[in-house]
Amino acid sequence: MNQPPASSAAAPENSSGGALFLAWAFVGIPLLWGVSQTFVKALTLFQ
Repeated sequence: MNQPPASSAAAPENSSGGALFLAWAFVGIPLLWGVSQTFVKALTLFQ
């Protein structure tokens, strides 16, 4: 009963920086493209 609570936000100890970058790029690039397309299409509505 005296164990400290396990933190769910603990970073994995053996994560690779390259794999982390690729994971963020895999998600971030389509996300940025979608946001930019939404912005461009919204501009045409207000002209």
